[in-house]
Amino acid sequence: MATTRFKFRASSVSGKQGTLFIQVIHQRVVRQVSTSYKLYPKEWDADRQSVVIPKDTSSKRSPYLHNVQEALRSDAARLRLIILSLDHSRKAYQAKDVVKRFLKKEQSDEFAVFAETLIGQKREEGHLSLAIKYQSSLNSLNRFLDGRLLTFDEMDASQMLSYENYLKKQGLCSNTTSFYMRNLRAIYNQAVEQGLTPQNYPFARVYTGIAKTVKRAVNIEEVQKIKTKELPADSTVAFSRDIFLFSFYTCGMSLTDIAHLKESDLQGDFLSYCRQKTGQRITIRWEPCMQRLVDKYKNEGSPYLIPIITCPGEDEARQYQNQIHLINHHLKKLGEELGLSSKLTSYVARHSWASIAKSQDVPVAAISEAMGHTTERTTRIYLKSFENTLVDGANQKVLRAIA
Repeated sequence: MATTRFKFRASSVSGKQGTLFIQVIHQRVVRQVSTSYKLYPKEWDADRQSVVIPKDTSSKRSPYLHNVQEALRSDAARLRLIILSLDHSRKAYQAKDVVKRFLKKEQSDEFAVFAETLIGQKREEGHLSLAIKYQSSLNSLNRFLDGRLLTFDEMDASQMLSYENYLKKQGLCSNTTSFYMRNLRAIYNQAVEQGLTPQNYPFARVYTGIAKTVKRAVNIEEVQKIKTKELPADSTVAFSRDIFLFSFYTCGMSLTDIAHLKESDLQGDFLSYCRQKTGQRITIRWEPCMQRLVDKYKNEGSPYLIPIITCPGEDEARQYQNQIHLINHHLKKLGEELGLSSKLTSYVARHSWASIAKSQDVPVAAISEAMGHTTERTTRIYLKSFENTLVDGANQKVLRAIA
């Protein structure tokens, strides 16, 4: 199998930017691919094959370095899939064949190659949440395929049914399997729109619905318990609790939006940010309780207000996913320790804010705007789930009384 490496060539002129190039090695033959990426020596970590963003980087330079890192990630993914495709063909190939495919940027007939390219585009466009969803779904499909690459012609209903059965055997619930299927279908449909494949409806026979789930919320008293619980300073459980509180303070801001808040989102007495999920802009008043948490976890040199992504530019998606698991792990344990009525997760903060706001007679229109829902109807459906839970609980009490 061919291998690739990114290499940095310093400028012969002191103080000038150098260039990055790609090495493709196969059967001891090395070929090089030039790139347009320009960096200063201190901005490249050769051992980690990664862009470095020094603490003294200007606000104008930082976005460029982030873009270079994302472009490198996309290039690496494309090269990996090109090599997998050539290996899968079981025909002899040379390093120059890898380079030729890469430079041509020719459209592959393999689903994973198109998917990785699309994911890279979404990252570059700033749709990180969508890119993460697509990547998670593609990773799941790749685990099922175990090294095989499907062409678009092979993406048929029978193949997707086999994949669905595989997911069920892994013990995944119907909503999780549906999540993967919907994302893969969205990728496939974009390939259809681009004329890469006819519409063969490979997802027609698998479940792509959303089963009704109970939204869990905690009440005001329980939020107070969470807030006042004494925890070891600078511990991961304290950080997890504070992320929960920050979400609650900011009208149920989602974890992905918290992770990507920047200082530029603070505008005077207001916080104005775009939701990663929908792109909708939300503006809320910046309160002292929010500022205290930002000051507590201030990470000098980072563009982000809250250090969920602690190493900007270094596989941010993976850092984010790791932090989600860690935060929710500690919140679950904290909830159990406090004896809360609901399993505690980062998303419970969002549900709780909505539920408590409604109990405080906050108008639905205001709740809708604060949560970034596109319509009040969405908010009413969202709030209805809490009412249903209360009804279920009331009925259980009645039935127990006559048992």
